[in-house]
Amino acid sequence: MTAHTDKFDDYDAEIDPELNDNPEQLEQKELAHKVTELSQQAYQLLKEDYLDEAESLFQEMLLHEPDNNYALVGLGDAARKRRRFQQAVEYYQKCLETHPENNYALFGLADCYKSMRHFHKAINIWERYLQYDDENITVLTRVADAYRKVRDLENSQRLYMRVLEMEPDNPYSLIGLGHLHYDFRDYRKALQFWERMYEINGDQVDIRVLTSIGNCHRKMKTFERGTYYFGRALEREPDNFYALFGMADCCRGLNRSEESLEYWNRILAKDPSNKVILTRAGDAYRGMGQYDSAEMYYNKALNIEYDTYAVIGLALINKEKGKYTDAIQALESVKTVEPKNHRLYTEIAECYLSMNEPRKALEVLHQFQKLGIRNRYVNDMFDRIRSSQR
Repeated sequence: MTAHTDKFDDYDAEIDPELNDNPEQLEQKELAHKVTELSQQAYQLLKEDYLDEAESLFQEMLLHEPDNNYALVGLGDAARKRRRFQQAVEYYQKCLETHPENNYALFGLADCYKSMRHFHKAINIWERYLQYDDENITVLTRVADAYRKVRDLENSQRLYMRVLEMEPDNPYSLIGLGHLHYDFRDYRKALQFWERMYEINGDQVDIRVLTSIGNCHRKMKTFERGTYYFGRALEREPDNFYALFGMADCCRGLNRSEESLEYWNRILAKDPSNKVILTRAGDAYRGMGQYDSAEMYYNKALNIEYDTYAVIGLALINKEKGKYTDAIQALESVKTVEPKNHRLYTEIAECYLSMNEPRKALEVLHQFQKLGIRNRYVNDMFDRIRSSQR
């Protein structure tokens, strides 16, 4: 019986190696199994946004294994979801102290720095990430975005284009390249990338692509083309601020004051205290010769906060009404705030000319010239007045 029992015990040990482990090894295996189960449960809760419950399980894991990389990354991810970026940074950094190649910690840390607008730090961490995974398109576009934020045209463009080599028509790279060239005022090049997005997606394109294309045309002063794209955006979102603003500004550029006023007032219906829009609406009324309405809008803007454009608008109304002294006084007050604004000098000069004081007009224009700024309109006006005095 004894021999049979020994043989049976040997057989059990052969099919279940744990029976050969000593108690300490068994305890370690049980602990590892428990930590693995906790990790799986915690990440599932994290995925479902049960953050309190997930964090509790991650903390329990750390009680057993203080340097557990899954728990530290999980706590970092939970803090990042709560937008507690500094707290998340601390968890990711602690993980990287013992696991310097942990891609999840590197990614989370870089993303936190980006959200905190520490773009140079984000770039450094993402570059570390790319040492281990240099074909990760998500990371490549994020690094390109960060380079764009710090206005590094060369590196940003290099990484966006690398993504397009790996995945032609990648939307994040196309949009990023559009923004990159727009930021550097290369509107024609920006159009190429945003128009490609429009070609690919048609009517389903993100509305921000439509307004971005419209803004390129607005900056290039191809206002009629701009109205088409802003109009398409407004068909989808009638109250979209950027589409309303762009449409109004294009109509303004086309000297269609009544149409621009319609869109300015649609914005003001939602945001009646927007002083920028109040001054634009005032400009539209002034362009239509409705000076009382223009003055009302300019004064509404000034009641919110001092606005140089509202003051200029009121001065120009006085100029139109022949109140040249009042206009000059107002424009001079703005000149102390914006001494390099050439329009102030030319408007004052025109007032002096209307008062038959050409010498004072020349003096004002010469003040601008002494600033060392070359402006063709100012110089032409100066030469024209001086020639007429000979």
